[in-house]
Amino acid sequence: MSQAELQEGTPVYDLVGVGFGPSNLALAIAVAEHNSGTSDTVTAHFLERQERFGWHRGMLIEDATMQVSFLKDLVTLRNPASDFSFLSYLHAQGRLIDFVNHKNLFPLRVEFHDYFEWAAARVDDMVSYAHEVVAVRPVYDGGDVAYFDVVAGDGEVYRARNLVLATGLRPYLPEGVEVSDRVWHNSQLLHRIDEVDEASRFVVVGAGQSAAEVTAFLHERFPKAEVCSVFSRFGYSPSDDSAFANRIFDPESVDEFYAAPDEVKQRIMGYHANTNYSVVDLDLIDDLYRRLYREKVLGNERLRIFNVSRPVEIVENEHGVRATIESLTSGEKTVLDADIVVYSTGYRCGDVSALLGDLATHCLRDEEGRPRVERDYRLGTAPEIRGGIYLQGGGTEHTHGITSSLLSNNAVRSGDILRSIVGRRATGGTDKPAAEYAVSGPRSA
Repeated sequence: MSQAELQEGTPVYDLVGVGFGPSNLALAIAVAEHNSGTSDTVTAHFLERQERFGWHRGMLIEDATMQVSFLKDLVTLRNPASDFSFLSYLHAQGRLIDFVNHKNLFPLRVEFHDYFEWAAARVDDMVSYAHEVVAVRPVYDGGDVAYFDVVAGDGEVYRARNLVLATGLRPYLPEGVEVSDRVWHNSQLLHRIDEVDEASRFVVVGAGQSAAEVTAFLHERFPKAEVCSVFSRFGYSPSDDSAFANRIFDPESVDEFYAAPDEVKQRIMGYHANTNYSVVDLDLIDDLYRRLYREKVLGNERLRIFNVSRPVEIVENEHGVRATIESLTSGEKTVLDADIVVYSTGYRCGDVSALLGDLATHCLRDEEGRPRVERDYRLGTAPEIRGGIYLQGGGTEHTHGITSSLLSNNAVRSGDILRSIVGRRATGGTDKPAAEYAVSGPRSA
């Protein structure tokens, strides 16, 4: 089958994005802005398994704030003049002056999510929601892989010159722990909390920002319940958001990290882990400590801290969950009968190999078995792969540093990827309007 026959039978996008969270939303905006200023347009489409845009909806606690400045929105660090900025959103909502008077760099998380939805609605012609990608197939032209066929669950196929994978992070639970009616991951919190009318005790496992937020939320929402926070540290560790430490999130720092030897990369990650991993905003730490002390004074201690401890057994029964907590220093065990156990144990990147299928054998790996990733976030591939496979929002931490899965560099990263695609774009072929790009029914190469 020749390349001409391939192009004649199936329209081809310049890029197809898998997943439509903040990372690929920023890329869609970059594409829209690029296309508005040139005749050399980029055809793009994004597939998202959710029925509408959503970003950590289960943790949109009303008083929770962002941990990054509003200036690190979807566009500003790439294009300060963009009308997709958070400030443009505030102006459209009639709240710009109110926000300025607030004198705060960190909006409510609920508000920032609304900003994301506002921006997503403006590029929704590029997105197919309720389209879970189930496979990616190589399309061969002789011995070369000319295109990628992205297959959705309903059988629709989207053919692409380039893939941008932004499948997000997956909730992580310790080995042997499974989600159930009474054992939750914190990502489910607001989706399930209305199921609980009354409770006498909650157990929250974890030492990071989410664990502290869940602890504070449950302590306030259930004024008669005991909330037990379990973690292996002596206390919650404050996040370092000081000016010099924050330089680890600068776009220029990605260049420096990428060029550094592996041993230096490891050292940098160790030095600056306290900017992001298992750390808590100091204001929230102080708030929890005030609650703890106040209850000691009043003699009604509902907030209990099991520090330097770990859960060693979680057993469900007809009444709830029996959690056995072990002190790491003394070995003493405490049995807690709880209504709900919430694990706030973070997220992990998924392995893209399963999604890529046969294509994964064409992707290069380093000596430790990790994907080789170029500076433009493109997977290193064998010469027979003509197009690019790009990683967004995870899977590049070992090459690009802490910012790989965070919002801090989102706008700049999306600009890097788009410039790479435009610069490397294959010539030839006639593009059709975006609405005509889905191929009905499975198509074989």
